[in-house]
Amino acid sequence: MTNLVIISGVSGSGKSTAMNVLEDLGYYCVDNLPMMLLPKFIELCENSQGDINKIALVVDIREGVFFKGAPEVIKDLKEKGHPIDVIFLDSSDTALVRRYKETRRKHPLSVNGNILEGISREREMLRDLKELSSYSIDTSDFNVHELKELIKNKFDKSRSQKLLVNILSFGYKHGHPYDADLVFDVRFLPNPFFVEELKELNGLDDQIVKFVMDREDTNEYIRKLTDLLEFLIPKYEKEGRSYLTIAIGCTGGKHRSVVIAGKLSDHFSQLSPVTIHRDISKS
Repeated sequence: MTNLVIISGVSGSGKSTAMNVLEDLGYYCVDNLPMMLLPKFIELCENSQGDINKIALVVDIREGVFFKGAPEVIKDLKEKGHPIDVIFLDSSDTALVRRYKETRRKHPLSVNGNILEGISREREMLRDLKELSSYSIDTSDFNVHELKELIKNKFDKSRSQKLLVNILSFGYKHGHPYDADLVFDVRFLPNPFFVEELKELNGLDDQIVKFVMDREDTNEYIRKLTDLLEFLIPKYEKEGRSYLTIAIGCTGGKHRSVVIAGKLSDHFSQLSPVTIHRDISKS
């Protein structure tokens, strides 16, 4: 049967980026096909003498009156045995408003330019479709390149990695990452912020790496943490998890957590983790 990937989510969350990645991976991509036509479209693809065996579709509220029946169409196709992955891309209201203001575009459901009102209405319309998703991805803190890498890692069959591992550094004062599966607190380590010549640097700078790593507590912590993760990651993979987000937090997300996240990424490089430093540029 034809493999089908359905991309949905809130406007501004990165659906076009995800579709472009799948197109590069050889998927036949269609944007905004009315869902009532999907069964017939699949039939046509399956009669294409094998020329089209991977399809990716973007399904969202732009379908208007045709969108309402989308969840039922997907459920029916799944019941008939069609292999379907539904990717639902989400993002925080703050990130979506920022993106709309940067692009100066109008939200498709906004009234009188009220972006938040449009986002709220859209979330309600997408609720049933989100419940059907195979992968729900929060893109609030992703740049385009990080989102591309995440989608590629999951759907590029030439890559042997089954479990997608994300390593996220963050600052507690900027909020807890709600999509994290495992959270580790490194605020017990000495803070470079209180060293005048170091406070304006970040965890990617050699001086900060040296400051953090020149302590036995740090090295012992990394040894114990990597031992734990080497035990846990295969367990999550065996469970059938598609992706695992490991979050490392310090106070501001600029120094200690960045260093530790980098060391974890180096240690687990064979897993090709996606590494995100969420708060590294925040004051």
